[in-house]
Amino acid sequence: MLVYNLAQRKLRQELESANESIRNQVKEFTNKPTMRWVFQMFQAVHLVTLNKVEQVSNLTKERQQLLNYLGKVCGQYYLMIEDG
Repeated sequence: MLVYNLAQRKLRQELESANESIRNQVKEFTNKPTMRWVFQMFQAVHLVTLNKVEQVSNLTKERQQLLNYLGKVCGQYYLMIEDG
């Protein structure tokens, strides 16, 4: 629960400081999303390996934008940012 709450707090702070919002479950914009909703948004994202090349499927622009607010480590996990 601690990690969950810290992630939710970081995301909400980042959205507020950027004056941005994301869609919630009922398609309304909010700058106070729950991590439960964020995790549900990423359930459709998968890591696929084809010919020994890893690719991420279903990573929409909305999800990529959300990852930018969550930080570099999350971006690396979804292959948006190279290690280093």
